[in-house]
Formats: sequence, structure tokens, C-alpha cells
Amino acid sequence: MTAPSAPGCTSADPPNSGLSRLESALGYTFEDPELLGLALRHRSYVVETGRGPSNERLEFLGDAVLGQVVTEFIFVNYPDLAEGKMTKLRSSSVNRGTLRGVAEEVGLGGHLMLGKDEESSGGRRKASILADAMEAVLAAVYLDGGADAVRRLILERWGERIRRRAGAPGWSDYKSRLQEHLAQKGSRPSYSITEAGPDHEKRFTAVVSVEGAERGSGTGRSKREAEQSAARQALDELASAGDRG
Repeated sequence: MTAPSAPGCTSADPPNSGLSRLESALGYTFEDPELLGLALRHRSYVVETGRGPSNERLEFLGDAVLGQVVTEFIFVNYPDLAEGKMTKLRSSSVNRGTLRGVAEEVGLGGHLMLGKDEESSGGRRKASILADAMEAVLAAVYLDGGADAVRRLILERWGERIRRRAGAPGWSDYKSRLQEHLAQKGSRPSYSITEAGPDHEKRFTAVVSVEGAERGSGTGRSKREAEQSAARQALDELASAGDRG
């Protein structure tokens, strides 16, 4: 598979002498450094300076590239997993928290181009910004070096994460994970359940709250399924809130 070229790169951005350190952390050196510059350009910087485009289109591509590589890795390496389990493993491996973790490992936050307001509000540590930028970087590697280059990078950074999740007891038990996460902070979740529909087609809705604040909701054909869905949403919400705090 040959990666297409990406229009819209510009040399008008400020020089960043530290990009070589980022390339070293990524294990990949760009033939076209402007692609990496584009991946680091947040929309707040574009709005403030008029220098664009932002990295949003690269985020879209990077999300697809990451999903494809992770899906293939799971399919090949875990032949006994049913479809539902594969879907859950993939989801937990490419979510915002995991992307943020990889971004922090490679020091991505320190290289981002942000507007002054986003900078002052701690944008370099926000999960949403780091996760989106990490996807954009993956797309940039794909466009610059092709499918093999980005696959090597993804497997290097995600492979062990996937293995740990697949091998951990209860890795898909979001209720247990949420309870363990909150216990470290001296808190605990509480669930409320409502139900609707006739007995043979009941649908349950669960809402999970932490210290009186709603943190997630979910639906399912059983109370457990609804609670698991709510706990999963709460974990994502708490991860995002951790960046803002």
C-alpha cells in the first residue's frame, strides 16, 4: 500500500529545533519534516496566527491507520477470541487514555503548536489534545514513510499494551476497573438502574455517579451490561477530567 501525499504543509511555522528529539523518541526520521510540523499544529494556533491548516485532517487519517493495525494485530495474535472480545480489546487499546499514554511517553506535549489561551489552560497536558495529536503524528508517519513504517511504530508502542490487556484477568470488566481506580482516590462509584419495555424485551439504563456527580451512563439487555457500559464511559470521562485538573 502506497501512502498518498498530503497537501497543506507550510514552512511558515516557527522553527522547532527539538523535533529531532521527538523523531528519536518515535524511532522514525521524516523525509518531509513539514509533515511532522503539520501534525503538531493545533487548531488554536491556526485561529490565533492564521497559519494553517491544523492537524485535524491528519487526526482523521491517523485514527483509521491505528485502528487497522491494531485490528490486524489482535486478529492474528488472538485466534481464540470471539468477535465481541476482539472489539472490546481493540477499543481499550485505541481509546483516548491509551493515546495519551503513548503521547506522554514520546514527549509529544512539549512540541505542540498551541494558541496562547490553550497554552495557558494547560493544553499540553490535556488528554484530548494529546490523543488527537498522537493520531495526527501516526498519519504523518504513514504519509511520509508508508504502511510499513507506521506499522512498526504502532506495534512498538501498542503491542505490549495490547498483550497486557489481553492477559489481564477481567480486562474487559469495566466495573472492577472503575472501582479500583476510584479506590486509589478514596472514593467509590454508585449505580442507579431504570428499566423500560415489556418483560421479553426489557432495556436497562444505568447511571454511575462518583461523590454525587454523574460520570457515565449506559444501556443494555441486562443490568450488568448497562452497568458495564456506564462504568466504561465513566473511566473515559475521569481520564479526560484528569487532564483538565
